[in-house]
Amino acid sequence: MALYALATFLGAFLLFQIQPILGKHLLPWFGGTPAVWTACLLFFQLLLLGGYAWAHLLSTRLRPRGQALAQGALCALALAALVAQAALWQAPLLPGPALRPTADTWPLGWLILLLGLGAGLPYLALSALSPLLQSWLHSDRPRATPYRLYVLSNAGSLLALLSYPFGVEPSLPLAAQAWVWAALFGLLTVGLVALGWRLARGQAPAPRPDAPRPGAPEEAPEPLGATRVGMWLLLPAAASTLLVAVTNQLSQEVAVVPFLWVLPLTLYLLTFILAFDSERWYRRVVFGPAYALAALATAWLLYTGAEATPAAILAVLSAALFTGCMLCHGELVRLKPHPRRLTAFYLCLSAGGAVGGLFCALAAPLLFSGFFELHVALVAVALLALLAWARAGAGPEAHRRGARPAMVAAPVWALALAVTLGLQVRDHGRDALATARNFYGVLRVEAREQGTPDEHLVMLHGSVVHGGQYVHDRPYPATAFGPGSLLADAIRLHPRRLSGQPLRIGVVGMGVGTIAAYGLAGDVLRLYELNPQVAAWARGEGGFFSYLRDTRAGWDIRLGDARLVLERERAAGDLGQLDVLVIDAFSSASPPVHLLTLEAFQLYLAHLRQGGVLAVHLSNANLDLVRLAARQAEQLGLPRVFREHTEQGHTWGAAWMLMTRNEELLARPELAPEVKRPGAPDADLTLAPWTDGFSNLFDILY
Repeated sequence: MALYALATFLGAFLLFQIQPILGKHLLPWFGGTPAVWTACLLFFQLLLLGGYAWAHLLSTRLRPRGQALAQGALCALALAALVAQAALWQAPLLPGPALRPTADTWPLGWLILLLGLGAGLPYLALSALSPLLQSWLHSDRPRATPYRLYVLSNAGSLLALLSYPFGVEPSLPLAAQAWVWAALFGLLTVGLVALGWRLARGQAPAPRPDAPRPGAPEEAPEPLGATRVGMWLLLPAAASTLLVAVTNQLSQEVAVVPFLWVLPLTLYLLTFILAFDSERWYRRVVFGPAYALAALATAWLLYTGAEATPAAILAVLSAALFTGCMLCHGELVRLKPHPRRLTAFYLCLSAGGAVGGLFCALAAPLLFSGFFELHVALVAVALLALLAWARAGAGPEAHRRGARPAMVAAPVWALALAVTLGLQVRDHGRDALATARNFYGVLRVEAREQGTPDEHLVMLHGSVVHGGQYVHDRPYPATAFGPGSLLADAIRLHPRRLSGQPLRIGVVGMGVGTIAAYGLAGDVLRLYELNPQVAAWARGEGGFFSYLRDTRAGWDIRLGDARLVLERERAAGDLGQLDVLVIDAFSSASPPVHLLTLEAFQLYLAHLRQGGVLAVHLSNANLDLVRLAARQAEQLGLPRVFREHTEQGHTWGAAWMLMTRNEELLARPELAPEVKRPGAPDADLTLAPWTDGFSNLFDILY
């Protein structure tokens, strides 16, 4: 029993430790967008389905010793793949830089391919391990409860997730994490080969004294109905959809960091542990009302669009996820079959999880113009709970307990939930002139202050304005780029501008192209943009924005993640020789972390000519990016100037920091009183610098 328990725990630990490792490695390659983790979850759910299918195939076609040998061979093949990766990429699991995507790459397809190359075989082998070991345990000891191994498996998964953001990530570089993971996988493979050898030689652990004697009849499994099997699929599908939707919402509204991937997955796994450990943890009369309150709070948050703190968003969405998954998994456990059918049960469970991932990653972007997956998940969980309670209320007394009380008010709150969410979906984009959704998020163009002299168009990503233009004063720069902002001063007061020389200006995150309003004849603009739809609207598609069409400066748009494009340009010797480089790349309210690390700032400086200015836009409702930028400037030995421009005229949302060694610019009376020099006392400098290997979201939460 101990050998089964150890292999189950270690296998589950490795299964979930690999997810944040690969996600963190690949996140910067695809612009730091929340969709990266959605795609990762889809990949892992599909591989989990493949592993469970492999386990079901082995358990129904081979004897236990043959199953062990086949599984050991798969693990050995996966170990060989890790060795080959280490030789090709200098580290196992982590695809090498030659495989980075280009601007014309289909991001979702390329990301799935990279995940398959990095983790395909090891993840497949690990996915099959838990149901196989449970099947072997039941074969060896029929009176033992194999579902307890599933609880142990989820405990190992939970430890892997909790240890990553709080222990592994801060302590080890990414490559070292991959090497340690590969070493543990090798140790597990050796143990499985040893177990397979024992089973092949007929040396399986002796049965317990209370086990039935060979040839004794075993209780036959009960027949399965279509409704029961359907619930095996639908309940985990709803829980999986809720998991992905909540994770995506958190990433959009707070930040795209491993912790905000790990927390929802931890809550999701915790519900598995509680539900499968004992039915006493799940009470319909407790979790029914709890989910009703959490789901209605989430619906109200979505409907009103009220500004909420990160802590409030985190609390409400976490409560909805936990209570919703407890409903789904609690009802699922009450439908679990005889142990002889457990591999089929787990196959259906994983298939349901994969359906949820496919819906969020593939179907939802095609079906919806907004992020409505969360709406669908909230209503689906409520409807499935009603169905399960109705089924239980008509069934045996053992399943009827708690079903009727839970159903008394359930139709009322389920209807209120559906109506609230339906109204939010109806009203979404009602005032939008155009809406577009792709891998990088949902964009829309809206007209504001219509019929007044201040009528203007804005482009929004989520709830965040990413640029705008006034209808009656179209060449005039607006929003964070407007006159009076620190960015405007950096361009207006730049020594080259004052001496009549042309400027070379780069922008990371071009928005609607507002920077072009400052372009003069002879100036050159390099515009780096991740989202092709943003670039299309900025170029004039739809007739909304005209900054690029109206400017006298020369310009070109370079599509792709700005950091990757800048790195390729540096490697090719195509340094921008920029006078001003503007960093204004945000994904909804959350900044791409890889654009704020020391390595990223060093790359920006490499593209600036001597005396160049780095201008960073730091407006954010949830995160204190000013502290972070000040710490990075201090670490790089750069004088800095920060100013937050109050709303005035066409300028609003303008919080900028300039970093430069251009003493002529810093000496200007408009800037001199605000300049902070490296080494000056500053409370902000207690923050640890962010690097590609370390970032701590908690340090900059408001």
